[in-house]
Amino acid sequence: MKVWDILKLGLVLTVYAAAACVGLAFVYSATAKTIERQNRTDQEAALKEIFPGADSFEDITGTIVSPDPAVSFESQWAVRQNGVLAGAALQAVGGSYGGAIKILVGVNAAGEISRIRVMEHSDTPGLGANAADPSYYVDEKAKLSFADQFDGKPLSDPFEPNNDIIAITAATITSRAVAVTVKAAGTSAERWLAEQGAGK
Repeated sequence: MKVWDILKLGLVLTVYAAAACVGLAFVYSATAKTIERQNRTDQEAALKEIFPGADSFEDITGTIVSPDPAVSFESQWAVRQNGVLAGAALQAVGGSYGGAIKILVGVNAAGEISRIRVMEHSDTPGLGANAADPSYYVDEKAKLSFADQFDGKPLSDPFEPNNDIIAITAATITSRAVAVTVKAAGTSAERWLAEQGAGK
């Protein structure tokens, strides 16, 4: 193959690569706002799910500090109902079997978990993934899902699988990861709410 042919081939490949990059950039810029808007809508729906009676969710991200270095808080909200501070919601991230697990945790002014919702995970389908499945029951008779058992749970409880938490069958690591993440978020939110005089 002649030198000119090699240069020509290289030039053609460069043009195709540049065109592909421009095309990808265009697609990203066209969809980024839509994706961001959808994520915001999903987030608002999840907040309303864990605090159905709330009037507003005030962003206070960076205010509440995690007591556990293995658990971080991506986002935080002060929850108000009838103008009164009624609780806090934290989007907490902990480590689980398949990697990071992201959980939205609501804590009311009485020092209880209002509700939780598993937002993202990479755990095994049919096992750890059942933590996010509302149709998987840890108590079949009571129709109690794994996440449902946290509703109204006092933060004074130990939050230990096979003690006060019903573990997911064959997914103890995921069960423990959720319990640890929820407990860290809950105790941090409870402390912050007490500092604000909530519930008095």
